[in-house]
Amino acid sequence: MKIFLMLLGGLAVLGALVAAVGARLPRAHQASRQAAAALYAVVRDFAAAGQWRRGVQSAEMLPAVAGQVRYREVSGHGATTYRVLEDRPGQRLVVEIADRDLPYGGTWTFAFTRDGETTVLRITEQGFVGNPVFRFLARFVFGHTTTLEQYLRDLGRKFGETTRPQP
Repeated sequence: MKIFLMLLGGLAVLGALVAAVGARLPRAHQASRQAAAALYAVVRDFAAAGQWRRGVQSAEMLPAVAGQVRYREVSGHGATTYRVLEDRPGQRLVVEIADRDLPYGGTWTFAFTRDGETTVLRITEQGFVGNPVFRFLARFVFGHTTTLEQYLRDLGRKFGETTRPQP
């Protein structure tokens, strides 16, 4: 019974301390969060992609060509070179596969928009697949959205979130 009374007294002192400190804090507050800059910064840091994207073994920046930023990613499928076609920080980023000798190609457009306190990232792929067999596999076996969905899940994990990509 003595331990119970000591525990109860300790809780009372802790409660009084919390109330005293709380009383000294301002009653009103303002808070906000903006993830667009942080989200954009991670997406735009091409050289660090290998640190958070599954399947990307390494990434490196390449010299610019005609003023366009270029980078190369290495994955289990080999190396792919990209170039930045448009870059509006925190709003829109468009990258294109620069390699012309691959059996596929196209662009990824990253659009960052605000929805209340949340930043929504929509990635749109405008791609092509040259080989008819690979085209069939991409459409009916792998799916055209598999890489996009994995990218978004990896990005969510980078921020400590579970992401469920939506159409």
